[in-house]
Order: sequence, then C-alpha cells, then structure tokens
Amino acid sequence: MARTRSILSEQRDQAVIALKDAWHVLVHRGPSQIQFWFIALLIGIAAGFAALFFRKGIEALEAFLYRADGTETIHSAAAQMPWYLLLLIPATGGLIVGLILHRFTPDGRVRSVADVIEGAALRDGRVETRAGLASAAASLITLGSGGSSGREGPVVHLAAVISTKVCRWIKADGITGRDLLGCAVAAAVSASFNAPIAGALFALEVVLRHFAVHAFAPIVIASAAGTVINRLEFGDVTEFALAAPGTLQFYVELPAFLLLGLTSGLVAVALMKAIFFAEDVGNHLQARTGLPRWLRPAVAGLMLGGLAIFFPHIVGVGYETTSRALTGQLLLHEAVVFAILKTIAVAITMGGRMGGGVFSPALMLGALTGLAFGLIATAIFPDVSGSYTLYALAGMGAVAAAVLGAPISTTLIVFELTGDWQTGLAVMVAVSLSTALASRLVDRSFFLTQLERRGIHLAAGPQAYLLSTFRVSSVMRAPDHDRAAPVTQCWEMIGEGIYIDAGATLEAALPVFDRTGVTFIPVVSLTGPDNAPELRGALFHVDALKAYNRALAATAAEEHS
Repeated sequence: MARTRSILSEQRDQAVIALKDAWHVLVHRGPSQIQFWFIALLIGIAAGFAALFFRKGIEALEAFLYRADGTETIHSAAAQMPWYLLLLIPATGGLIVGLILHRFTPDGRVRSVADVIEGAALRDGRVETRAGLASAAASLITLGSGGSSGREGPVVHLAAVISTKVCRWIKADGITGRDLLGCAVAAAVSASFNAPIAGALFALEVVLRHFAVHAFAPIVIASAAGTVINRLEFGDVTEFALAAPGTLQFYVELPAFLLLGLTSGLVAVALMKAIFFAEDVGNHLQARTGLPRWLRPAVAGLMLGGLAIFFPHIVGVGYETTSRALTGQLLLHEAVVFAILKTIAVAITMGGRMGGGVFSPALMLGALTGLAFGLIATAIFPDVSGSYTLYALAGMGAVAAAVLGAPISTTLIVFELTGDWQTGLAVMVAVSLSTALASRLVDRSFFLTQLERRGIHLAAGPQAYLLSTFRVSSVMRAPDHDRAAPVTQCWEMIGEGIYIDAGATLEAALPVFDRTGVTFIPVVSLTGPDNAPELRGALFHVDALKAYNRALAATAAEEHS
C-alpha cells in the first residue's frame, strides 16, 4: 500500500514538473512560435495567389493566341489553326523569352526547382529574386505560346522568390529561411494542383530533403492556405477525371505493375537524358555558330512550331492528352507516337532554354507509357487483367516519381489529381520500382542531376556539399594569429607549389591535405598571372575538420529537430 502511494506521488510530481515546463515553453516560446506560424500562413497565401495568377496568365495567353477555352483544350484549338500561325506563335514567344532572359539574367538560363533546392542547401533558403522574376515571366510566355513544358517549376521558384523577400525583411537565419522556403513551395504546389498533402510532402522530400518535425506544422499551414485559394477559384475538383474506378485483379496482376515500374524508370531516364542531350547540343551549336543567346529560344520555338504543324498534341502543358490517356481514349500506336514526340518536344523546349518545368510533361509521358503497356498487357492476359486505364494511372505516377526523385509526394499527387484512392497498391509498386531504377542511372533525380552538371554536388547529401559552403579565408589563421604558421615555412611551401587561393572552398582544400600530408597549407591572394602571390595566412587541417564537423552536427540537429 505504501509503495502504491509512493508511485502515485512520484507520478504526480512528474506531472507537475511537466506542466511547469509546458507553461514555461508557452510563455517564453509561444508568442514567437505563433508569430512564425502567422508568417508561414501569409507566405502560403502569397504563394497560393502567385500560383493562381501564373495559371490564369497562361490560360489568358493561350486563349488570346490559340483561341483555346483553357489549358485542357489547347491541343484541339491548335489543330484547327493555319500552319503558319503554329509556326509563328512559338517562335515569337521564344524570341520574347530570349530577350527577357538576356536582359535580366546573367547567363540566359531560366531558374527552376533545381535552383530552389540549391538555395535551401547552400544559401540559407534564399534564391535569386531578379532572375527569378524574369524566369517566371519567361516561363509564362513559353507556356502561353505553346512551349512543351510544365508550370510547376516556375511556380515553385516564384514562390521561393516570395519567401526570400520575407527572409530578408525579417533577417531570418538559415533554419528559419529554409522553413519559410518550404512553406512557400508547399503552398505553390498545393495551389497549382489542388493537392495539399502532396504539396507539403513535396516541400519536405524534394526541396528541404528532410522530414524535420519542427518544419512540418508551418509547412502544412502554408499548404492548406494554398489549397484554399485554389478551391475558391476552381472548386473542390480533381485535375483529371477518370472514366471509371480502376480495378486490380489482386495479387495475380502485381507482377505486371512491377514490370511497368521498371519500364517507366527507363522511360523517365530517356526523358532526362534527352533534355540533357538537347542542352549539350544547344550549347555546342551556340558556341560553334556564334548564335546570340537571346536568339536561342526563338530557334527552339521555331522547331516546336514545325513539329506542331503535324502533331499539335505537343503544344502546351499536355493535360488534354494526359486526360485522354487516363480515360483510355487513345489507341496503342497513338500512345507510343505521342510519347516519343512529347519527349522530343520537351527536350527542344528545355534545351532551347525557353522555360517551364518537367513535372507536367512527366505526367503526360507516364500516362502514355502506362496506357501503351496496359493495352499490351490486357490483350495478352485478358482473363487476369483489370482495366488498362489503371496502368495509365500507375505509369503516370511512376515516370513522374522517377523524374522528380520523389516517390512519396508523387504517389500522393497522383491520388489527389485523380481522386482514385482505391488503386494505391498498383501505383506504389510501380513508383517504387521506377524510382529505384532511375536513381541508379542518374544522380537521384532530374533536379539533382542538373545541379551535378553545374558542379554542385547535392545528390550525395550534406557530407558532400557542406565543404563547398566554407571559404578558406573564413577558416584560415592570419599571420598575426597567436598560433599562426611560420612565415618562412609558408614561403618555402609556396615555392614548392603547395598553396591555395583565399577564395577557394574547403572542398578544394581537403584533397590537398590528403595528397601532400602537410598539417597546414599557405593561403595566398592571386592578383594576376604576372604578379607574385600575396601571403594571407595558413589553413590548418585541424581547423578545416573542426569547421566541417560543426556544420555536419548543425545539419543533423536541424534534420532531427
């Protein structure tokens, strides 16, 4: 009896202590936390409206240029137009895009999701604002004039520009900046696709690349705000309407979806490789011919227009063809031909630096791939097969997930775009296999491969890219340091060619330590090829490792907070 009272007394004391701690947190941290959530809500609303206006802008431009009733009917409208207009409209749009990017970006390149991921990892959640706004305008013109790409990439970067402005106003630190960036991205994706769950997870899985608990609540708040804005305008409707609920001949049909997943992974890799190949060819031809960079998108637009004369299905985002694939309104040869042509059109658009994203084209290509696979599979095994449109749904998710490197959020986006939650097992099986295969053939995803091609190594994780965030000059010991390196020894090492520029990063410095085995490296300023190097100090191996370890610890603390 006495022991029972002791246990109850102990539990009562623990409860009192817990309540006191909770009250302390509420009093001292509650106001700042509520304030942060309020900022997240405002960013979500702003990003939601940005996504809405971007979508409305595309539709208005398409209606003006193609006389289309909406994005879903642009292909049908284009098919009725004279051939010379199909040739002229994308070329003129490309010319305007080229002039905008030439004037407002340093490299003539459209900013997109890859730059947002880079901003989250390396720039405390900030992105370029001037180039970002120019990219949004260029992408709107690209999509409105018939460019064959998607609207999610520009919308995500436009939302990131909004969060960057807010971060600068409130002087946010790195963790806060990344969280607000995630809020903006989640709201933009949710408002674009009426997909609140997937929008929140996309921000965590693709942009922040972690699932920290502290970031979840504000990101969900912003995602919900973006969804509300979408539904106030368009209602609570799905992006695509399926003809009938999919049916799965349970267990027996699963091997077919495993094979579809592998096929979709290869198709996704083909799309990514085609875009990178077109980019390389465009760079080579531009350098070889001396073509002005502002004229490159116009040439791409002219090529798209020539293709659209014979195949108007490649015009625009591609939702009309995607919807027809999901409802089984295409024949086998049509699905195959449209998939090939769409891949070519997307490669021309993005290789020509016209603007736009890859998510919507991946959805279309996946739906076409799945439909073609399903038509073949159900014809070979009619007695054990369900609906071939179910294969289109699974293929849509599988290709998109492999391109984005986002199996979780893409699976949910497919469900939320179609409203069909009954076929989850088939979609999950196909998505898992496609992502596993494609991630081995590229650097994890389309976005991370883009960054890898620019020399930004994010695919391997923080242990690979954190070194590039430290300048040698910020870690070195100056000559007046109380434990500075001997000046005479520094000059001897410089004479032997062992030194590093003050503007270099630890990513370049650590291999020097490994190669030479020295304990410190002289740090110099190189003012010109004919001038002698100026000694600035020395970088010690132990200091570089300490800085690296502190950064790793801070990253781990953020990801597990």
